[in-house]
Amino acid sequence: MIDTKPVHNASLNQKLNALRQEIGHTPLLAFPELTENKNLQIYGKQEWKQLSGSVKARAAYAIFRNAIEKGLWVPGKTLLDATSGNTGIAYAWIGRKLGIPVTLCLPENASAERKEILRSLGVHLILTSRFEGTDGAQELAREMAENAPHLYYYADQYKNENNWKAHFEGTAPEILEALPSVTHFVTGLGTTGSFVGTARKLKQAKPSVRLISLEPDNPLHGLEGWKHLETAVVPEIYDPTIADDHLVISTDAAYDMIREVKEKKGLVLSPSSAANLVGVRQVASRLDNAVIVTLLPDNGDKYGEVLRKILK
Repeated sequence: MIDTKPVHNASLNQKLNALRQEIGHTPLLAFPELTENKNLQIYGKQEWKQLSGSVKARAAYAIFRNAIEKGLWVPGKTLLDATSGNTGIAYAWIGRKLGIPVTLCLPENASAERKEILRSLGVHLILTSRFEGTDGAQELAREMAENAPHLYYYADQYKNENNWKAHFEGTAPEILEALPSVTHFVTGLGTTGSFVGTARKLKQAKPSVRLISLEPDNPLHGLEGWKHLETAVVPEIYDPTIADDHLVISTDAAYDMIREVKEKKGLVLSPSSAANLVGVRQVASRLDNAVIVTLLPDNGDKYGEVLRKILK
């Protein structure tokens, strides 16, 4: 029988504390190219400049830490979750460094680069139907956890409150420290953790901040990691009352932004990062004077096949 008491392991705690230094503390990048109005300041937080190369390192670390400290994960169990890719890669890196096995349910149409990275990090990968997206992956992961609770700690990032808390406690304070004059925060919805957590803290610290959430304009979009909320299973951590405004973004506009940023800055972004900048430009077009910040969840490193078609 597996002992479900909290793990008091000095070595594991040391590893957790050492890992904390590799999470967050990401720099801001200015995007003056997105507007001709000199009274508008636009910034993107380069979230790929941390462990695992994406914003998801924050939530994955918080989920691991809480599970270990609360005894939800104990030796003998495997961390299990569904993912579209980036959270899975973060789980994989952290699990490898902590010596904790990871099993992931992943839609089969995830990029080849993501699948290769996950397998190279020792993840047990279970591919699910491309037609069911992450909703189908979640359903399978939930069934596996219910059928074998002694084998798995089911992290369930879509309802795990440590997802949004990671941004409440980390991302938002970093923004406030670097940009105390911030007036608008804009970002897309996937698990919704980055928007919910960052927005909650920003509004608490500075009630005048305007909060704008983004989502794809249709269910068959190409913004990996984003959810079309009307047709998807809405994450339990999502709070629809937080946003002051909500905009829809087309995949084509995001692809155009990838090309524009590559041409003007020599930087290759992921579709989701580019989509966030599309949203920022829409917000900026309505304003005369503002300091707008968004998250750039990752760069283009894990999107080779997609980007080759966009940038050809």
